[in-house]
Amino acid sequence: MSEIADLILFNGKMTTLDRTNPTAEAVAVRDGVIVFVGPTNDAMRLAGTTTKIIDVGGRRVIPGLIDSHMHIIRGGLNYNMELRWDGVRSLSQAMDMLKRQVAVTPAPQWVRVVGGFTEHQFAEKRLPTLEEINAVSPDTPVFILHLYDRALLNAAALRVVGYTKDTPDPPAGEIIRDANGNPTGLLVAKPNATILYATLAKGPKLPPEYQKNSTRHFMREVNRLGVTSVIDAGGGFQNYPEDYSVIEDLHREGNLTVRIAYNLFTQKPKAELADFAGWSKSVTPGQGDDLYRHNGAGEMLVYSAADFEDFQVARPDLPGAMEGDLEPVVRLLAENRWPFRLHATYDETISRALDVFEKVDSDVPLRGLNWFFDHAETITDRNIDRIAALGGGIAVQHRMAYQGEYFVDRYGAKAAERTPPIRRMLEAGIPVGAGTDATRVASYNPWVSLSWLVTGRTLGGLSLYPPANRLDREDALRLWTEANTWFSSEPGKKGQIKDGQLADLVVLSDDYFSVSEDSIQDITSVLTLLGGTPVHGDGAFRDLAPPLPPAMPDWSPVRTFGGYQPRKADSTQKYAFAAACGCAKACGVHGHAHAGAWGASVPVGDQQGFFGALGCACWGF
Repeated sequence: MSEIADLILFNGKMTTLDRTNPTAEAVAVRDGVIVFVGPTNDAMRLAGTTTKIIDVGGRRVIPGLIDSHMHIIRGGLNYNMELRWDGVRSLSQAMDMLKRQVAVTPAPQWVRVVGGFTEHQFAEKRLPTLEEINAVSPDTPVFILHLYDRALLNAAALRVVGYTKDTPDPPAGEIIRDANGNPTGLLVAKPNATILYATLAKGPKLPPEYQKNSTRHFMREVNRLGVTSVIDAGGGFQNYPEDYSVIEDLHREGNLTVRIAYNLFTQKPKAELADFAGWSKSVTPGQGDDLYRHNGAGEMLVYSAADFEDFQVARPDLPGAMEGDLEPVVRLLAENRWPFRLHATYDETISRALDVFEKVDSDVPLRGLNWFFDHAETITDRNIDRIAALGGGIAVQHRMAYQGEYFVDRYGAKAAERTPPIRRMLEAGIPVGAGTDATRVASYNPWVSLSWLVTGRTLGGLSLYPPANRLDREDALRLWTEANTWFSSEPGKKGQIKDGQLADLVVLSDDYFSVSEDSIQDITSVLTLLGGTPVHGDGAFRDLAPPLPPAMPDWSPVRTFGGYQPRKADSTQKYAFAAACGCAKACGVHGHAHAGAWGASVPVGDQQGFFGALGCACWGF
C-alpha cells in the first residue's frame, strides 16, 4: 500500500470472483498487476499525481473474459474480408448487407459470409435461396458458409472455383447438381467439412500488411465484447510456423490486445506423428510470455479421430485404424509432457479415445498434463468419470445454441437435455471451461455463450435444457474467467479481480447480474483493460483506448458494418412481416418475389421505406 498506483477504477460494482473478497468498489493497478481491491477510500490512498483515476459510474466490473476455444489466429487473417451475419436477426437485413457489400467489392475479390450465424436466428427461419443470391450478385463471387454443414455459391463463384458438370464429388462431401448434372451452387458436408473449407481456400487472400491490420481489428472487436484472453485451437489450413508470422509480428511490435495461448493442430493426414515429433523439437509448452505463449497440441491430433458436429447428418463412424493412429501421437505428447486437446462431439468418439488414453496412462501418467476434450455434446456419465480418473478436463462451447434445432430433429428433445451435461461434469470435479469455437460454427460473442449457459435456449428461441442442466449467472461467468485458466496452465495468474493477478478488467454496458435473461446476449464492454491498459472504450470511455488505423482494404465490410450486429430495440416489430409472410414456404397467391426485390433498386433494405418496412416484395404486388 506504500507505492503509487498507475490506475484506479472506482465507484463500481465489482464482481471479483474471489471468494475471500467477492465484491468491491475500487481496484488499483501498478505495472499491469492488480495491487488493491476494496473500498474506494482505501484505494485512493494509492493515488499520486501520475495516477489515472477512472469513475466507472456505478457500472458492473468483471474480470476479463477468457475464451478457451477460438480460432482467433486464422480468423484474424481473414476478418477484414468477411461480411459477418453474426447477430443479424432478419434475412431481409442480411440480404441488404450482402447487396451493399457486392456494390463496393472490386474484382477479383469475393464477398464472403463465413459462418458465425444460423438460419434459426432469422425471423424468416431460413437461408437465402441460390436464386436470391444470384439476383443480388450476378457478377461478383459470393460464398456463404452456414455452420459447417453447407456453403452457398453464386454462379460467379462457381465459375471462379472451376466446379463444372465434370467435377467429381470429393470424399465426404457433395456438390449438389441440377437435372442436367450441373452444379447448382450448394455444397454439402457429408459428413465432414473438407469440401467447404477447401473451396473457401480458393479465394483471394489479403497481403501480409493487410492481414496484420485485419488481425488488429478482430482483436479489437473481441475486446469490445469483453474478451481479453483466448486459447487458440489451431485449424485446418493453419500451418505452423508459416501462418503464425502475422500474430508473432504483432506481438513483437506491441500490438496484441488479446492474450493468446496457442495449440498446434496437425495439418497432414497420415503424417500427424511426424508433425508433432518435429514441433516437439522446436517449441515447448509455456514458451513465450503472458501475451503470447505455446499451449500444447490439438484440437486435431490425428485425422482418423475427428468426428464432426453436423447434426443434419448421421453420426460418422470413425475408421477402425483410429486407435492405432492416435496412440503413438498421445504417447509422444505424454513423454514430452505436452498438454493436448482433442475435438470430440460424440460419446462414441470419447469412449474410443479414452481407451487409448488409459493405455498410454498405464505407462506414462497423463495426470498433471492439463489435457482435455473439446465439445463433448453427448458424453455419458461413465466417460465423465473416466476423464476425472485420468485428471483430464472438458471445454464446452455454445454450438448447440446454433444447432440445437437440428439435434432435436434427429435425436429428440429428451436426448438434447444433456448436450452437454455441464452440471454433471462439475459435480464430478473435473475442470470445465467455456468458449465459442468461433469463427465458423458459432459466433465469437461470449455473451451469446453466457446466455446459452444460463437460459438453456438456442438463438432461435428453442428451450433445450431443464433447470438441472443450466447454470446460475455467477457459475456461468466463472466458466468464462477463473475456470478457463486451467486450460492454459495459468491458474492464479488471471481470471479474478484479485491482488497479484493480471489487471484484465471489463466495465459492462449493462449489469449482467440484473438484466433480463433475454438481454444477456446484448451486453458489450464500455471499457476493456488488458494489464491495466485500455484496449477498448465506448461512450464516456471512448477516448481512453488508442484509435485503430482504418480497416484495410478500403472496401472491407468492417468499415461499413463492423462485426457482431446488435439487436435493435424494435427488431421484433421491424421483422414481424418478414416472419409472418411464411418465406420458408411456397405461396401460390403472392409468389414471394424476394429475389427480384433484393436484386432491384426497390429499397427493401431501407427499414424506414415502404417496401423495407413490409419486409418483402410480395406485400406490395
